[in-house]
Amino acid sequence: MQTIAPRLWRLLLVLVAASAAFLGGAASASAHAALTGSDPKQGAVVDKAPAQVKLTFSEKVAMSDGSVRVLDPSGKRADTNRTTDLGANTYGVKLRKNLPDGTFTVAYQVVSADSHPVAGAFTFSIGAPSDTKAVLPAQEAGGGLVGVLYDIARYLSYAGFILVVGGGAFVLGCWPRGAGVRPVQRLVTYGWVTLTGSTLALLMLRAPYTGSGKLADAFDMGKLGDVLNTKTGAALVSRLLLLAAAALFIAVLFGAYDKREDPKEKKDLTFGLAIGGTVVAIGIAATWAMAEHASTGIQAGIAMPVDVLHLLAVAAWLGGLAALVVALYRTSSVEAVAVRRFSRVAFASVVVLAATGLYQSWRQVGSWSALTGTSYGQLLLVKIGLVVVLVGVASISRRWTGRIASGAGEAPAETAAVIGEQRAEKTSATAGKASGNAEKTAANKTAGVRKRVTVPAPSGGADDTERSAQLARQRAAMATAREKRVRDADPHRAGLRRSVLTEAGIAVVLLAVTTALTTTEPGRTEEEAARATSAAAAAQRSGPLALKVPFDTGSQDGKGTVRIELDPGRTGSNDLHVYVKRPNGSAFDVPEVKVSFTLKAKDVGPLPVAPDHIATGHWTASGVQIPMAGNWKIAVTVRTSDIDQVTVNKNTQIG
Repeated sequence: MQTIAPRLWRLLLVLVAASAAFLGGAASASAHAALTGSDPKQGAVVDKAPAQVKLTFSEKVAMSDGSVRVLDPSGKRADTNRTTDLGANTYGVKLRKNLPDGTFTVAYQVVSADSHPVAGAFTFSIGAPSDTKAVLPAQEAGGGLVGVLYDIARYLSYAGFILVVGGGAFVLGCWPRGAGVRPVQRLVTYGWVTLTGSTLALLMLRAPYTGSGKLADAFDMGKLGDVLNTKTGAALVSRLLLLAAAALFIAVLFGAYDKREDPKEKKDLTFGLAIGGTVVAIGIAATWAMAEHASTGIQAGIAMPVDVLHLLAVAAWLGGLAALVVALYRTSSVEAVAVRRFSRVAFASVVVLAATGLYQSWRQVGSWSALTGTSYGQLLLVKIGLVVVLVGVASISRRWTGRIASGAGEAPAETAAVIGEQRAEKTSATAGKASGNAEKTAANKTAGVRKRVTVPAPSGGADDTERSAQLARQRAAMATAREKRVRDADPHRAGLRRSVLTEAGIAVVLLAVTTALTTTEPGRTEEEAARATSAAAAAQRSGPLALKVPFDTGSQDGKGTVRIELDPGRTGSNDLHVYVKRPNGSAFDVPEVKVSFTLKAKDVGPLPVAPDHIATGHWTASGVQIPMAGNWKIAVTVRTSDIDQVTVNKNTQIG
């Protein structure tokens, strides 16, 4: 039992490190809105440049000027840098005039309604596809070093909130005498410092997290000002203001409250602290509810207060648990009644958590398929499993609490022996002190008889001081060891310490999973976005693919244009139409036209097609099979005489 405190800290450090690694792995799944449609559609080929590009998302997003960039084939900006909200979760950016033909790249980076960054890109072509020199940033929104730091700060903010609210509630409602216990004071104070520091870090990292991904942008005051104008920025600033009130609560709790001796005054102060602390705790919890999952989606008006209640229940349970761990391991004076009170608080918290968690699960998941088939649902199952294990361990703690209560007043033999030893040492010390006083009195009398004799002061004054300090340190060490022996002497209390420590360890991992859930797209949203994306893709594939390709065989009457139409332009069976026209637009016949399809990325093809001539300048083929979606190369061979022919190629997205 001598090494239990070091083992406690080592275990917690390992669990925190594992939780940080878990969060790092979850950082990439942070997009909570999905692009469900666009105009022009992804991969589409249009005859002329549109006036603007439109993007439709699965939910409302925060978009500013520059959030959408359209790049021409040379990589230059083709848009006016002005975005507009067109309604129905659709946003547009106007294009410049006189744009060249070729492939254009549309890159977007926005913020979803629940505060998470969303980024992506797609292409469309004017006239015909072409090579493009557009270069997109390699940094993914919400990823990289900034994403890891942001997720760590998010985790620490939850942990700090739990320690402040749960620790304060434990002292005020379960163990008022704990207000004067230094380890408990440090726990709550460290929780406040952690929450304040992590909130400041989230505020500073917000701009690079949702923008460039560069850590240096955290110190750009202009971008910080832009963050303050967002919903998330307002929530973080509100949290900082509420933390100032929380600091006053902590100062009174561990100051004036602890020093109150009059029962009536202490009761009145307890009531005041309970009301004020509850208001501050609700306010801080609301800063999460107003800016994250609860603030968007269905039934937001119900979801936000439910989310606040859920967070308060988590804090009361896990924060009180942390305070109990400290009390059991760092002091020997926590009463059984305090443990019983916390046991009742924990039970009530679990009931509230079950009710609010059930509602949140239904709201965020929505179906059994989303529960098992999405990342959010799978993480939710892990969380439920951890909660079940935690409740099981808590039931063991309740049994130890009952044994402590039933054995109150019956000190174990070892405890009695230690207490007897302490009393004996105290009696011995008192006797020694009395003997020393008698010797001092006798010496004083002798000095009075010889008061005219001058005696030089002893030369070892410094050595005596050092010796006294050494003895004081030894006595303090002996007192600490003695106190620890008293703590460890009670087997019931030792069993409670072990079970509560196990609860705390599971709670650390549970908090990591909960934090990961806040950075994962809800299952309901993911399924809705997937359905919308599939519908948009199906609509995109429903129209025929049309390409115009000029050719020149180098012979007389060897110039013209080949128009290729593939209907419906998707994987599976298609109808192919080939039209050959002179430069003046009139149809004319050539001796032979051949077409082939090649998908280089999958090493498929060339797949030859020999269309049949059915009219002047018109060839067709039915049942042309496109086995898979991808960027296909279409090669058209046109022969204008016995010896003159040319093959022209065009790349296009099919499927």
